[in-house]
Amino acid sequence: MFRIRQAYREDVEQVLAVAEHLDTVNLPHDRGVIEGILDRAERSFTGELPAGDREFVFVLEDLAKARIIGTSMIYAQHGTKRAPHIFFRVENDERYSVTLDRYFVHQTLRIGYNYNGPTEIGGLILLPEYRRNAHALGKALSYVRFLFIRMHRPIFRDHVLSELLPPLENDGTSKLWEALGQKFTGLTYQEADRLSKDNKEFIHALFPDDPIHTELLPEAVRGLIGQVGEETRAVEKMLRRIGFDYAEQIDPFDGGPHFVARTDEITIVRDAAEVAVRAGGTGEGRAWAIVAVETPGQPQFRAVGARVTPIEPGVVGLSDDARRVLGIEDGQTVWLSYG
Repeated sequence: MFRIRQAYREDVEQVLAVAEHLDTVNLPHDRGVIEGILDRAERSFTGELPAGDREFVFVLEDLAKARIIGTSMIYAQHGTKRAPHIFFRVENDERYSVTLDRYFVHQTLRIGYNYNGPTEIGGLILLPEYRRNAHALGKALSYVRFLFIRMHRPIFRDHVLSELLPPLENDGTSKLWEALGQKFTGLTYQEADRLSKDNKEFIHALFPDDPIHTELLPEAVRGLIGQVGEETRAVEKMLRRIGFDYAEQIDPFDGGPHFVARTDEITIVRDAAEVAVRAGGTGEGRAWAIVAVETPGQPQFRAVGARVTPIEPGVVGLSDDARRVLGIEDGQTVWLSYG
């Protein structure tokens, strides 16, 4: 069986092993950084941090192997006066010459800043051997974030952002950064990406405020703007299915597209409800759902992706295995959203 739960400081070794498979700015393969992330996560779940500073980390466990096999994250607010959300607006500059009777539409990139930013989801990693699993592990690991948002709606913003990874080079570098950002900052992609996690001042100071015409970039670079990497296409499909759309904005470092949705219109958030659980969940009419519960103790928050059987309004049947993994009894109330 598999279980999703909140992360704790003592998970550092296993989370570090998972981070090695992607090594992103949200979850880098760096022990010191991971220790800091897990410390903030634990204090976020306990409510010790101000709402806007909270960063929640969820881990997916293979209980049979006592092994963490995946992660996902929520940033309660991405973009403040201290650390703004920075992006390129992808815009069009229309030009027409009466003399030549010629009309052009030029694509431009204009730096943008958001000081009162949205909630952001990120850090979605599932070990390769568990992908395309019959238990829909990737979907559960992603959807659990939206169910948690519904369970704690006042903490989160009215929009949710997801920054998707674009096609990158085999060594993890970005052609867009090499053609653009590196010329303005003198930093490598990895240096800029890591520095921006805690300090974005250099972007504001060194990037031009005027629009940049993409015709001036190499064709191979222009073709990457707003594109989703091959390994991220399944995430894009899932986001679109539950209410996200491309925001005509990209990451200023790698050109990855930003997808945004109104929080209360995300289907998993909108359709979530509290229901009572009964023994069962193996009869006709079963449907897949993400099911979560919070109770005192450790882990406080836990969830599973499971087949449930609607019994009557406000009541569903859930298998013995799923109830055991969640640590709940017959008749107990849980949060649920169908996927």
